Amino acid sequence: MEQIKLAQRPLVGTIRQLRPSDLPRFAEHLLRLDDESRRDRFNGLADDAFLRAYAERCFHEGVTVIGYVEGDKVLGAAELHELPEESEPTAEIAFSVERPLQHRGIGGRLFRRLIAQARGLAYSRLQVTTHSDNAAMKALARRFKAKLSFDHGETHGVIELDADGAADAEWGFFLPDAGRNVAKAYAA
Repeated sequence: MEQIKLAQRPLVGTIRQLRPSDLPRFAEHLLRLDDESRRDRFNGLADDAFLRAYAERCFHEGVTVIGYVEGDKVLGAAELHELPEESEPTAEIAFSVERPLQHRGIGGRLFRRLIAQARGLAYSRLQVTTHSDNAAMKALARRFKAKLSFDHGETHGVIELDADGAADAEWGFFLPDAGRNVAKAYAA
């Protein structure tokens, strides 16, 4: 029996920080998430009204939102939420990628950019929480050296950002996401 493989379309988008004018596109991205992706992102049920209000809060409360953008659509997002109550500079991170683009490396690219942004904002610790069945998020967190713990059906991860930046080279942060031109400059 012959197996037919469907070719995946190439990724043509960019990873960039979302501007205030991107609020409607971010909200539309969240609204396009299927039920499972919503559960993965919000650790439970999230209806459309909640998602609209959540997007508004993100943009009005100073949350850093990095997006995977193709044309005029946000198709993936990574968020950096400051936790001012913590004793050292700490932020909670969260990710969402629309189902057709999952498992294509977008989450990793968003994660790298978000860590670079967190370092630029002088955070020393990042936290992530997901439900115990979110294997993709747990694998992504482990890939970026999160120390995971499990409690009451939730997975908690902590990433300590190296104060001297030594971890940056290991994770490939010495070149920005669009670093091809920088690499060419170094080669010249």
